Amino acid sequence: MKKKMGLTTKIFIGLITGLIFGLILYPIRENVFVSKVLIGFVFQLGGKAFISAIKMMVVPLVLVSLTCGAAAIGDVKKLGRVGVRTLAFYLVTTAIAITLAITLANIVAPGLGLDLGTLDKTEYTIKQSKPFVQVLIDMVPTNPIKSLAEGNMLQIIVFALLMGTGLTILGDKAKKIKDLFEEANTLVLKLVEIVMKMAPIGVFCLIARTFATLGYEPMVPLAKYMITVLGALVIHAIVTYQGMLYAFTGLNPIKFFKNFSPAMLVAFSTASSSSTLPITIETAEKRLGVSKNIASFTLPLGATINMDGTAIMQGVATVFIAQVYGMSLGLPQYLTVILTATLASVGTAGVPGVGLIMLSMVLQQVNLPVEGIALIMGIDRLLDMSRTAINITGDAACSMIIAKKEGELDVDVFNSDNEDAEIEVA
Repeated sequence: MKKKMGLTTKIFIGLITGLIFGLILYPIRENVFVSKVLIGFVFQLGGKAFISAIKMMVVPLVLVSLTCGAAAIGDVKKLGRVGVRTLAFYLVTTAIAITLAITLANIVAPGLGLDLGTLDKTEYTIKQSKPFVQVLIDMVPTNPIKSLAEGNMLQIIVFALLMGTGLTILGDKAKKIKDLFEEANTLVLKLVEIVMKMAPIGVFCLIARTFATLGYEPMVPLAKYMITVLGALVIHAIVTYQGMLYAFTGLNPIKFFKNFSPAMLVAFSTASSSSTLPITIETAEKRLGVSKNIASFTLPLGATINMDGTAIMQGVATVFIAQVYGMSLGLPQYLTVILTATLASVGTAGVPGVGLIMLSMVLQQVNLPVEGIALIMGIDRLLDMSRTAINITGDAACSMIIAKKEGELDVDVFNSDNEDAEIEVA
């Protein structure tokens, strides 16, 4: 039976064909048919419609997914100290990840040298800077319905987290409402899936329009963008995760990578934390020495809320898009991006396209053009495998730290020559 082509493959084909087609049209871009019909109508229609579809999904996705995520996380109270420590680790490392990404992106400046102002005549301006304390105050919505209508993301996030917490406290009394949100979440994720089916066509149109207008100019900035994301992922895995692991457990980071490599390879090949979860749990127990009690809690929770790789992509992409549109971000905007991306990591569903929609949410929060996503979308799919490997590495490091603190880490298993420990890979 012929194997069905996956979405990633289709998007990549759309990217490559759009790039080639755009470069072919570039020398004849002044031709009336090319400029008016192909670039000005066909490519613009396909690309803008896809961007609008992405924007359409932001508010419902954030509202229902974060409400469901917060309702599920509320159960960690039953596990007391372990739950609080695990949640704190994941949120702190996510904030560190996006801060690292923003810092590295400002050093490398991948978007400098590319001007997308020739593509979009709309004037984009950064919202007037507010003191960070005012940003925190404004997070509390005075009218949640107005926040939803205006797409005020920080207020929507706070409202959704508050609703999820309330559903947890009420328990069975609000079971029907909780079930309704879970069903709504299923519906919204299906809508995201439908929208993402448009992605190959949307990417083709947007990339073809970009290269037909700018020629070879975007290639170097895109290469710098990829290198910056990969560099931030590697630094985060080695410095942040292994630094914390050594500080809290005193165990050898090199031995950690050696023991955990089977799960990392599976994550890299599947690009899915959820699909890799059984392998991650088994590897953590058999080769890292984490007890079953700890691993069965921290790792599934990490697969749900620990999106450090995605946060790194969002940080680099935000700086990259601001640079290619000739816009400068100030400290208040960067703090807003860090806060938004960290909070949004709670309950973010692990399905194709959600990371992209969450990025559009971050961009809208600081008034950056969502259209900039088009330039990175195709190549970002290639970075997804690396992000997933980093995500589960953070989950495993957290599990070891928590297990050590709770006296449930078998150091002998970790230090033993357990390369032959049988790991079943489905």
